[in-house]
Parts: sequence; C-alpha cells; structure tokens
Amino acid sequence: MTRKQWILAATLTSLLALGVAGCSKKEETASQEAAQPAKKAATPIDPATAGSISGAIAFAGAVPKANKIDMGQDPACAAMQKGAVMAETYVVDNGNLANVFVYVKDGLGDRAFDVPAEPVTLDQSGCHYVPHVLGVMAGQTVRILNSDNTTHNIHPTPQANREWNESQAPKAAPLDKTFPREEIMLPVKCNQHPWMKMYLNVVKNPFFAVSAKDGKFELKGLPPGEYTIAAVHEKLGEQTMKVTVGAKEAKTADFSFGEAAAGAGGQQ
Repeated sequence: MTRKQWILAATLTSLLALGVAGCSKKEETASQEAAQPAKKAATPIDPATAGSISGAIAFAGAVPKANKIDMGQDPACAAMQKGAVMAETYVVDNGNLANVFVYVKDGLGDRAFDVPAEPVTLDQSGCHYVPHVLGVMAGQTVRILNSDNTTHNIHPTPQANREWNESQAPKAAPLDKTFPREEIMLPVKCNQHPWMKMYLNVVKNPFFAVSAKDGKFELKGLPPGEYTIAAVHEKLGEQTMKVTVGAKEAKTADFSFGEAAAGAGGQQ
C-alpha cells in the first residue's frame, strides 16, 4: 500500500468511527429523554372541602441587637439611605417575628400541583433584596429586578440547585431564573455589596407563606388531611407541628422562637 493509499484508508476509518460515535450519542440522548417520566397531572382539590391553617410566629425574650449596615463603600447606596440601616436577621415587633418561612413539609402524599405561570418578584431596592425571605414553587420563574442606580450582583449559593452568578446593571432588563429542586433557606448574596443577602425557599407545593411584620401567616386551600407544618428562620432553625385539617376547617398553628436559640445561632 502506498503512503497516499494508507492516508486515505486512515481518514476513512476515522470518519466511520466518528459517525458511529455520533449515532451512539444520539441514541443515548434519545434513550435518556424517553426514560424521563411524563409530567404528572395536577391532583384536583375540591374547593368545597378545602380548609386552612393560620397562625402567628412569636419571639420570646430579649431580641438580639441588630447589626448596623455601613454602605459607605458605594456612594450610590449610601445616598439612598435617610438614616441608620439595620440588618434584617431578626425583625421583631411587639414580640412578633417576621421573615419566617412556613410551609407544608409532609402530608400531601403523591399529590401533584401545577406550577404557577406568573413569576414571583425579587427586587434590589435601596441596596437591599426585597423581600428578605421569598417562597416559590419548584420550576416557577423568579423575576429579578434592579431598581437601583448602581450595579448589583446576584449570586445564589444552593446545595440542591445549580449555582450561578450574574451582574445586573442599573434599571436593566429583568433576569428570569428557575430552581427545579426543593431547597429551604437557599442563600442569595450580592458580591458587589457584601451586606446584601436574602433567602429563597423552593418547595413542591403551593402551601407556603412568609410571616409578616405582625408574625402572622396563612396557608389556604388545603385538602382535608394530617400535615406536618414547618416554620423555618434563617438563624433560629426549624420547628414543626402536626395539624389535622378536616373538610372546610380553619385550624390554628402558632410557633414561638426564643432568645436561647438566637444566642446559639449567632447573627449575620
């Protein structure tokens, strides 16, 4: 075999190998896609029998002193403030604790739920994340805004979801993101402004709420059943309670966090 014939044969062999590999890869991808389970249809809930759980989150004892935030490193941030800016780790008003994420942790069995088409909004305003604690269903769009006159940097640091890090210019177009896997108290920070931090909670059901300034929350539209309700705070951890909801029943579930837990958790 001449050198020219040898080169031609080697080239044809390589092309054939690439073709076989490409076909194998396509077949593997098609096989994986075929193996994906079909999306389960949402389980209907009869509104005539749906109940609710409401309650309040209390904080007992002395409230840890809030840290003062210094925004001096960014004149644009400092210029937006009219007074002292305090950390939002412990927001307590008359013994009521805000920013506690409350959700149905267990009891829904294999029920499936439609993911809402409308996005939830996370804003950057006054060089703060607003809100400080946010709930979203897995797969639902989180629409991130920058209402400030300075560049921000959005950096989720999840354990179960994909980590990403993107900058957003002042008044830029929104960033639309989704988080496919359940994760509670997922931290989100701004690398540009180290004091900026919030917590995103990704759940598989629509029964969740964040306690308001008065500590109150409500979970509506629950089918009759026995549930484990969890209340989670960024520093004070999780508390759970069993609640049985009958047809059209309105049940109460109150939680109380104390200063001992706050001292153990520290403050950021």
